[in-house]
Amino acid sequence: QVRLVESGGGAVQAGGSLRLSCVASGGTFTLLTMGWFRQAPGKERELVAAIDPMGRNSYYKDSVKGRFTISRNNPQNTVYLQLYSLEPEDTAAYYCAAKFRGEVQYDSWGQGTQVTVSS
Repeated sequence: QVRLVESGGGAVQAGGSLRLSCVASGGTFTLLTMGWFRQAPGKERELVAAIDPMGRNSYYKDSVKGRFTISRNNPQNTVYLQLYSLEPEDTAAYYCAAKFRGEVQYDSWGQGTQVTVSS
């Protein structure tokens, strides 16, 4: 498995911005599809955004389209999630995850970073 370490969470007011970072080690980063998930208290974990190994294609959950941007820096083994126009509903623990190309499920997970948005 790949080791993933997230950073960048915090507490902001509605309308604010944050950038989450996730550094990967222990695997060939350019073979990994990277995803950002989130889980709010009492809710199921959901995929927020994902990006393919070369950064050519990305996916976004409908509710974050136009507000969140996923990107990656392959030489630095890092994936980012830029969060703009944050809403209280975005409050959750955000997790970085990885899977090798061709795999169905993500099998490497970070420890999570908390994002709290106040109204």
